[in-house]
Amino acid sequence: MNASRLCIFLFLLSVSALQAQQKMFLLSGRIIDEETGKPVHARLYIESVSAKGERLYFHAATASDQGQAVTYEKRRPPKSVEIHTSLSAHPFQVELPPGNYTLTAIRGKEYLPAIKNITVSDEPLELDLELRRWIHMSEKGWFSGDTHNHRELENMRTILLAEDLNVGLPLTAWVSKFEETPRSSTKVKTPMTKGELITVDETHVVWTGNTEYEVTSIAGKRHVLGALFVLNHRTPLDLRTLPVRPIAEQARAEGALLELDKHNWPWSMMLVPVAGVDLFELTNNHIWRTDFTFSTFHSNYAFGPMAVEMNEQGGFTEQGWIDFGFKNYYALLNCGIRIMPTAGTASGVHPVPLGFGRVYVQTGEEKLNYKKWIAGLRAGNSFVTTGPMIFSIFNGNPPGSKLTLENPDKVTIVTSVRSLHPVTKIELIINGEVTAIPAAKTVILSDHTFETHFATFPDISESSWIALRVFEEAPDGRPRFAHTAPVFVNIPGLPLRAKREEVNYFIKRSEDEILRNRGVVSNDALAEFEEAGDFYRKLLPDAR
Repeated sequence: MNASRLCIFLFLLSVSALQAQQKMFLLSGRIIDEETGKPVHARLYIESVSAKGERLYFHAATASDQGQAVTYEKRRPPKSVEIHTSLSAHPFQVELPPGNYTLTAIRGKEYLPAIKNITVSDEPLELDLELRRWIHMSEKGWFSGDTHNHRELENMRTILLAEDLNVGLPLTAWVSKFEETPRSSTKVKTPMTKGELITVDETHVVWTGNTEYEVTSIAGKRHVLGALFVLNHRTPLDLRTLPVRPIAEQARAEGALLELDKHNWPWSMMLVPVAGVDLFELTNNHIWRTDFTFSTFHSNYAFGPMAVEMNEQGGFTEQGWIDFGFKNYYALLNCGIRIMPTAGTASGVHPVPLGFGRVYVQTGEEKLNYKKWIAGLRAGNSFVTTGPMIFSIFNGNPPGSKLTLENPDKVTIVTSVRSLHPVTKIELIINGEVTAIPAAKTVILSDHTFETHFATFPDISESSWIALRVFEEAPDGRPRFAHTAPVFVNIPGLPLRAKREEVNYFIKRSEDEILRNRGVVSNDALAEFEEAGDFYRKLLPDAR
């Protein structure tokens, strides 16, 4: 064989070997409810590791003409990766090369994940992934929501059911340039025309009128203010970002709620008193299923009374970021601002599934009443969670209640917690002061989940707010928590007093923003920052 023929032969041999390496085999399957045996919507991960140690990800497709598969792929360096497929309740299929794979099916917070390790070799495979429900919150009158997400409206039905998220509030209008209004912005693929309710089934709904004001530029130059959400409004908003009061007035007229995105955007502490913000993201869009990434996001605000755990580079640790949110929230409550907790993921932008952090609202009904859900969210009949479920009663009343004591007295708090993993910390918060509650009675249930019961009887000597939080530690060591909305206790003649160091913290943030925005925004907009500073300064004479 001469040299040229030898080269051709070796080339054909290498092509044949390459084709053999790329031979694909069909994997088909179903995701079913273990109790009923019926297919269910779910989120599916298909993962493998290459010979070089690289993690590989694969998307499944629906095997039904009536089905839908919504792929999701978001990465944030260095290691935050979220790649999955949201599947409707139909069979799925995927072609895979030979190798070892891990399949993980997840359906929100109320089902145990279904995990299977398989080997694809030389023939098609069929399998079932069985999901087992470990808690049924809607039967207890609790319904979940994610109040900050960017998922496309056309895919919300499948994604909502795949996450078993009861209320979807996708942001259907979004503006980032100061000169634009949400009506004129093109950041959303299908912008809202009106706010209306889409009923998926008796326990899952979508409201279409939700707007994000997120200002990152003014007059074509980078100038970050931050984000504010208007949820549950009915008509497109045609107002510029500042001044913010006209937005708040239209929101109120339409029965909408105002939500603070993150507490450490530069303008956040102006918005709260001036716009009368209703909701605070106690679990927010930097808390993910995958690795924590945004350690340096405006970390300069973590000074004074807000000092929290930081890493060696001067940025937040994940626990530090969580605590920073808690401390900002507690400081606002101490200033007499009755803002209620909520949960948002920004799924659609960040590497996080819809509803990874979610707020549960108690309505007392097995069928979802959206109007009652929105009212309960505003009233604080709620808790937020990234994992455990917490049920607390304060003198016989739910979170968000207002109690009156004629004189200083004890309050009886009875709590139960359900969790996938053992509870590591139980903490009582009164006016921002955190007290650890000793180890409580925990029972391991037949499905290997945990139930913890405890009661506590704190002495309340002045008008106060009270809340509870619990932590569980996931197998990967990540912190997962639940936090109740506060209960407000009034004792006549003994008012709640703000803490001086917290008030000064808010004053400094207001004054810094006045200096930063002078000559950049209009005088009437700047006046709102000055108004916020005045609000906090008026608290100083009575502060402790």
